[in-house]
Amino acid sequence: MNETIPREVFSFFNRLDKNNNRDWFNENKKEFKELEAEVKQFYNQLFERLQMHDEVDKMKIFRIYRDIRFSKDKTPYKTHFGGSFHRKKPELRGGYYLHIAPNNESFIAAGFWEPHKDDLLRIRKEFEMDADDMRNIMNAKNFKSIWGNLVGDEVKTAPKGFNKDHKNIDLIKKKQYIFTRKFTDEEITSNDLLDTVDASFKAIRPYFNYMSDVLTTNLNGEPII
Repeated sequence: MNETIPREVFSFFNRLDKNNNRDWFNENKKEFKELEAEVKQFYNQLFERLQMHDEVDKMKIFRIYRDIRFSKDKTPYKTHFGGSFHRKKPELRGGYYLHIAPNNESFIAAGFWEPHKDDLLRIRKEFEMDADDMRNIMNAKNFKSIWGNLVGDEVKTAPKGFNKDHKNIDLIKKKQYIFTRKFTDEEITSNDLLDTVDASFKAIRPYFNYMSDVLTTNLNGEPII
């Protein structure tokens, strides 16, 4: 089975970027569909890998068509592939994402993009009480070498009801809790990409295990599901 991303994906997207209109896309749609089929095969293989060490029950590969209804950018097509992998809820929290784009802009991501307001409050309350476990996970040598630092949107000072001078305010003020790892075009088209991405997603598990425990218990540690 093919376990690589074809280099032609990048050249196609670079050409699409210069000709982002329906006429050009329709003229080149056959090429796109052939490349899309190969990329989908890779996503499916990654889905199978994840299922070997996690309970991942759904995969979604996003369509190339952009939703331009509320966007200033009216170009009709995305110039990347994106796909997400959904863990079994409500017991297991967090999600995986793979983004394939030219010019060394590919990446993987894991974590919480749009946490429900109740989950966000629960996470913040946990950090208000104690963030030692979270910091130990983030600062572990192997984890940090793969995933770097926590990223995501945040409020400017402090969420309502929280002290802006709290020692864990750097974690409390986050609105998203995401880790990312970037890839070059060379890495994306290499023969070991599948192994590298799968190993990276395995390495995120201490974080997912911690967050799943937080989000399935109350502040006293009692189960809520």
